[in-house]
Amino acid sequence: MQAKDTFFSRKLTINCGGELLDLSIPKIMGILNITPDSFFDGERYSTKEKILFQVNKMINVGCDILDIGAYSSRPGAQNISISEELNRLCPVLETIRTEFPDIILSVDTFRSEVAKKVVEDFNVNIINDISAGELDNNMFETIAKLNVPYILMHMKGSPDNMQGNPKYNNVIKEVIDYFAVKIKKLKLLGVNDLIIDPGFGFGKTLEHNYQLLKYLDDFRIFELPILVGISRKSMINKLLEISPEEALNGTSVLNTLSIVNGANILRVHDVKEASESIKLCTKFLNAKLDNWHD
Repeated sequence: MQAKDTFFSRKLTINCGGELLDLSIPKIMGILNITPDSFFDGERYSTKEKILFQVNKMINVGCDILDIGAYSSRPGAQNISISEELNRLCPVLETIRTEFPDIILSVDTFRSEVAKKVVEDFNVNIINDISAGELDNNMFETIAKLNVPYILMHMKGSPDNMQGNPKYNNVIKEVIDYFAVKIKKLKLLGVNDLIIDPGFGFGKTLEHNYQLLKYLDDFRIFELPILVGISRKSMINKLLEISPEEALNGTSVLNTLSIVNGANILRVHDVKEASESIKLCTKFLNAKLDNWHD
């Protein structure tokens, strides 16, 4: 447990608009999908009242970062234009910024034009890119100019083909090699506030997902915060033969394993349960018995 204790107490921060967010104790990123075709909560937050109620609820039970997505990345999801993505995002961001001016906002987008708009007009703090710049060649330079924290996720392929037949010789090594190249490019551009996301369910089989989870602490080699997004995903549902609506318990189990293996941010639909997992894991990882050998 010594290695885990050392890692868990290490100082990790990202700069969100001049405020340092300390990730030495894992933080919760609450998901707010404003897409009509999300795999779990499509059309659930279709009105201003529903959105504000949900955001307030998440903040009250421990949400540290609010991640807003207007483009569904589930396999087979409808492709939408940049203008449609912004038409969905802008009114929601304006409403949330007005009602909750201090919340740390992240926008889930792979488009540099969208990233620029939401940061400049709505003071969005973090850009969360499922493609790590693969789907927009201007994204890295845009992030460097915007000077905001950037989440780069590994995805094999694109949302419409990523689950066709993903193959790896060694999924851990290949994802690490992928991040090494991306991180070098970003740091050369002066981007230092980086968060890595192994991309559970994005171009991975069930076996690949559990290999990534088991060896998650290998990604500490980059000395960067690690984000895990497992919430209600098929790696739970397929194994247990349940629906996403039934996957809360499985999500909590895998979130717990993620924290023990080094996750710094949990991206979740269910904030209260994730908060409980973090509190329990924090106590577990910091437990000591000084007189054990006396």
